[in-house]
Amino acid sequence: MSVISSASSQNRVPSLGWLKSGGKYTLLTLFALLWLLPVIAAVVTSFRTMDDITTHGFWSIPQTVTTQNFVKAWVNARVNKYLLNSFIITIPSLFGMLFLSSMGAYALARFKFKANLPLYFMFVAGTMLPFQILMLPVFRLTNALGLYDSYGALILIHTAFQLGFCTFVLRNFMRTVPGDILDAARVDGCSEFRIYWQIVLPLTLPALAALATLEFTWVFNDYLWAIILLRADTLRPVTAGLATLRGQYNTDWPVITAGALLATIPTLVVFVFLQRYFIQGLTLGSSK
Repeated sequence: MSVISSASSQNRVPSLGWLKSGGKYTLLTLFALLWLLPVIAAVVTSFRTMDDITTHGFWSIPQTVTTQNFVKAWVNARVNKYLLNSFIITIPSLFGMLFLSSMGAYALARFKFKANLPLYFMFVAGTMLPFQILMLPVFRLTNALGLYDSYGALILIHTAFQLGFCTFVLRNFMRTVPGDILDAARVDGCSEFRIYWQIVLPLTLPALAALATLEFTWVFNDYLWAIILLRADTLRPVTAGLATLRGQYNTDWPVITAGALLATIPTLVVFVFLQRYFIQGLTLGSSK
C-alpha cells in the first residue's frame, strides 16, 4: 500500500506543477495583452477612415482599410517637418548632455577635493526637482536671453536639466574603473583629458549607451518644454506638432494615430541598435 500511495503522490506532483506553471503563464499573457491593447488599438485605428469610426464606433471591426492616413500624416499633417525638428533638437541635446556629464562625472569620480561631495549631492538634488515648478523661471530666462521661440532654447534646457541624472549614473560607474590603469597612463605621460577621452570613455561605453537610449527617448518625446518655449509652428517637434492636429469641432483620429506611430519609429530604431549596450548598462554591478 505504501508503494502504491507513494507512486500516486509522485504522479500528482508533476500535474500540480504543470497547473501552477500554466496558470502563471496564462496570467502573464493576459497582462501582456492588456498592456498591448492601446498599441493594437492605435495600429488598427491608423488603417481606418474617420467615417468608419464615426459610423460603427471606435471598437468595432474595421469595415474599410486604407494606408492613406500615413500619407496624409506625412505630407498634409507635416509630420516629416516635425520629425526633422525633433532630430534637430534631440541630437545636439544628447551629445551635449553626455559630453558635459561625462566630464563632470570623471572629475567627481577620480579627483579628491573639498567640494566633491557637495557638488555630487547638488547633481543628485537636481534630479529630484519637478520640472513643472520651473516653467515660469525658465520661460522668463529664455525670453531675457533672446532664446525664446528658437531651437537653442530647447537644446540648452534639455541639456541642462538632464545633466544631473547623467552625471549621477556616470560618476558611479566611473568609480568602478581600476585606478591602476589611470595611474599607468599618467606615468606614461598622458594628460588628464587624454585619459578621460581615450581610456575612461571607452570603458564606460555600456553606461553611455544606456543613457543615450533613455535620454533620446525622453528628449524626443518631450511635450512640455516644446509648448512652453516654442511658438512658431515651423519649429515644433513632432509631439507638439501632432497636438495641433486636434481641433475643437473636428478631429481626424486616424491621421493623428498614423502620425503618432510614425513618430515612434526613431525611438524604436535607436533601442534596437543600442539594445545590447542598454541591457549591459542596466545590469552593471548586478554580479561580481
